[in-house]
Amino acid sequence: MRGNWLEELEERLEQQLESFLRANPEQEQLLAEQEARDRQQRLLRERRRLRDEAEQQRQALLALAGEIRCWQDRVQRARQAGAADLAVRAEAHVASLMDRGRDRWRVLGELGVRFREVEQELTTLRSGVGSGQRPSGKNLETAWAEFEAAEELRDLRRRMQL
Repeated sequence: MRGNWLEELEERLEQQLESFLRANPEQEQLLAEQEARDRQQRLLRERRRLRDEAEQQRQALLALAGEIRCWQDRVQRARQAGAADLAVRAEAHVASLMDRGRDRWRVLGELGVRFREVEQELTTLRSGVGSGQRPSGKNLETAWAEFEAAEELRDLRRRMQL
């Protein structure tokens, strides 16, 4: 019962907001612009987080590559010294390190894909917010040109009737 009451309240508030926004289109535009700015800020933070994480992955990969080279040298030294058992164990360790490296490359690739998605979203948002247009609406210049054309057409019709 309590959840039902809360749902009804939310629905009524949503209806009142929609009614207010229909009656005040300039507020709706301001709300849409604010939502776009908020989304842009979230995307900028996400982009920064992705860059930081990618840099950490890159540093870890470089360290891992150094470790793999070191263990590959150890494998060679063990083989040259005739310590076949030690060489086999070292090779297994190299294989394990290489598996970790492949996992890190996969993660880095996924970060790159997500980074490109975020960049695309930012580009789309900036083209809407920066030009003063609503994210899904016409820009101000187009709306103004349509308004002027409609006014001229109305004036022309009025003159024709006289």
